[in-house]
Amino acid sequence: MKSILIIGMGRTGRYLADDFQRLGCDVLVMDKSRDNIEMLGNRFTDARIADGTNENVIKALGVSNFDYCFVCIGEDFQSSLIITSLLKKNGASHIISKANHDIQQELLRTIGADEIFFPEKDVAHNLAIRYSASNIFDYVELTQDYSIYEIPILPDWVGKTIIELDIRRRYGINIVAIKNGTLLNPSPAADYTFAHNDHIMVISKSKDVFKLTSKIK
Repeated sequence: MKSILIIGMGRTGRYLADDFQRLGCDVLVMDKSRDNIEMLGNRFTDARIADGTNENVIKALGVSNFDYCFVCIGEDFQSSLIITSLLKKNGASHIISKANHDIQQELLRTIGADEIFFPEKDVAHNLAIRYSASNIFDYVELTQDYSIYEIPILPDWVGKTIIELDIRRRYGINIVAIKNGTLLNPSPAADYTFAHNDHIMVISKSKDVFKLTSKIK
């Protein structure tokens, strides 16, 4: 079970906290606003009203004991910088900070953030990928070059096997799972025979996926 510290209980912080708790993590949430903490009701066993820009507060949290520390401050970027810096100074092992602009990303990295996330930018990027090409049902970015895509199979694949179609060489994609409705077949064997309504989960470059999906009418 992971231990998670989330500082900043705006919308992003609340969504993160809810999801981590649902996944069985031990979550401590904190915000300097009493209203933001009270809005959470009794959803979290450890919710604190405190100012993270105060080093004594950060020290008292024992931040080195958390697997991940999230800084989800939205509008007050100066506070986000101070909190990120104090977390680093006091031994936080992995800090993930929110940014709204590229320049904020550089500053956060400079003072110690291990990862930066852009909620609005990330959502917009994913939507652009999904809707810029037909037949992309889901998308998860892995690196700058590679992502995981969920796409349908070509109609003429039905009744043929993965090895028979020589998919990796011909199309430049690596199949990691096959979905059919609610059924999931992870790591399918090379002799798997495609069926109607199969979707494939693939790791690939976007250009190869777009080239393949353009063949689907």
